[in-house]
Amino acid sequence: MSATADRAALPLAGLRVLTFENFGAGPFGSMYLADLGAEVVKIENRDQGGDATRNMGPFFLGENDSHFFQTFNLNKRSVTLNLKTAAGQQVFHRLVARADAVLNNLRGDQPEKLGLTYAALAGVNPRIVCAHLSAYGRDNERKGWPGYDYLMQAEAGYLHLTGEPGTPPARMGLSIVDYMTGITTALALLAALLDVRKGGKGRDIDVSLFDVALHQLSYPGTWFINERHHTGRMPRSSHPSATPVQLFRTQDGWIFLMCMTEKFWQALTAVLGVPGLATDPRYATMQARREHRDALTAELDGHFARDTTAAWLDKLQGVLPAAPVYDMEQALDNPFVVRTGMIQATPHPQKEGFRALANPIKLDGRRLHGRVGSALGADTRDVLREAGYDDAEIDSLAAQRVI
Repeated sequence: MSATADRAALPLAGLRVLTFENFGAGPFGSMYLADLGAEVVKIENRDQGGDATRNMGPFFLGENDSHFFQTFNLNKRSVTLNLKTAAGQQVFHRLVARADAVLNNLRGDQPEKLGLTYAALAGVNPRIVCAHLSAYGRDNERKGWPGYDYLMQAEAGYLHLTGEPGTPPARMGLSIVDYMTGITTALALLAALLDVRKGGKGRDIDVSLFDVALHQLSYPGTWFINERHHTGRMPRSSHPSATPVQLFRTQDGWIFLMCMTEKFWQALTAVLGVPGLATDPRYATMQARREHRDALTAELDGHFARDTTAAWLDKLQGVLPAAPVYDMEQALDNPFVVRTGMIQATPHPQKEGFRALANPIKLDGRRLHGRVGSALGADTRDVLREAGYDDAEIDSLAAQRVI
């Protein structure tokens, strides 16, 4: 079966989404839509070089393309269009008339200025869903503020939840707020589109990095809101309440264990060959183990020091939740990752052997297919022809630098 036929069979085939997006959050969310079959048309400004990540190093794929850009833009088309012109707005409206959704991750004060809101577009297409992913939202005093993931982690308390006690505040190693906000936006957009298909009308959808970051505080946030309980940084990356759930030293490195239930604690003591630990009053219950966490850590370190990480994993995996502690090389060269197909071939005109991480969703047991995102403006003429423009009109728009 061809890649085109494969895409026609995907669940979001036939869905058309126009995006105005940069960096990570918006592109990450819209890439899920594209991977699942939606036609995602990335509208970029040629005079500004398109999405800023096209020119973000250190690794490039020719002009206006990079490893960074491709990470977030697989399976997308690219159209260049200047919305700050009257002619550009006319072209955009022609595209909106044939689209299901418009998604942007601009600063909160920009969508209204650029005509990306439902109020601006309902007359063109009353079924259009307008999704706005911003730093702080569009309805408050911060709507004009720029913002990025790391700032959200800082203000939402993440830096005081990450790292070892007594060290400077530390962010998480990845831009997790960007990625969660992108996925949250994709979910909200699909929910709104489902309502349209049930007979509803289009609408605005708003999701902000700040709101998602705060929402991800989850149960430590609930504990504080209701009990004023402060969850701080824990030694060995420990869970704040369940024990032992943390790092332990082995003969040659580290291992991470997660005895989240009494069953797993009992299994651990059996594998270690020290059943007496299970009945020791200091460790007999979850609460007791939490109260004596430091003593238990020292005790378990002593047992794990008897053998290597690999040897312990042979005994523990499949019995209780345990994992090695890998660096980037070990994580991506992991034979399990290769066997499960989480790294896919996505040939690029500038690098035939280019590869990317696969989407984690499987359909009917099969990985979703990825292809590299289009070069800047590569699909402009095709998309405009599909919207009814002839070649002479397209040439005129190009001469005016509208496209």
